Amino acid sequence: MSDLKDQLFGKVSSDIDPFKKILNFIPGFKGYIERQKRRDADKLLRDTIADRVEEKWARVSAIQRDFISKGEIALVDDMEAAAIKLRTFADRVRRAPRGYSSLFEAVKINEDELAQLYQYDASMLEMTESVGSAIDNIEASMGTEGLAAAIRNLVSITQQCIDVFNRRDEVVTSGVTE
Repeated sequence: MSDLKDQLFGKVSSDIDPFKKILNFIPGFKGYIERQKRRDADKLLRDTIADRVEEKWARVSAIQRDFISKGEIALVDDMEAAAIKLRTFADRVRRAPRGYSSLFEAVKINEDELAQLYQYDASMLEMTESVGSAIDNIEASMGTEGLAAAIRNLVSITQQCIDVFNRRDEVVTSGVTE
């Protein structure tokens, strides 16, 4: 996951136009550019997280269709709880405000806090792997008695994703890290 984080920050860092390169020599402006690059990297990372979660949501939807075709309607309801949580998580991550701090913002976000926010978002990317594993477990449990437990596990993990995202603001307002 660290490699992806470094790639995203490197991509944003390499996209500086010539004018901004000149302005890097102006005192104080370089820090602004660095913060802006981190904000851009944070946005790219969150878009990546949302894209991966939407892929997982598509897999859950496919499993639900399989349940419907097999007449296992009760399991569709159970899976719907996970599907709604995944959709909610993806939407919140994609639409989360950028780590922005203007002159008149009530909460100022400095470079250290922005780096902390970026690390927090990187941990959410790792959570998408847990969701994928839980979906794999459901697919492997089809037709067994362990299917209900596998679905409950997915619902639990998707709730954890939402809980972690809900604490994201705490990283900014109080410096809390996970």
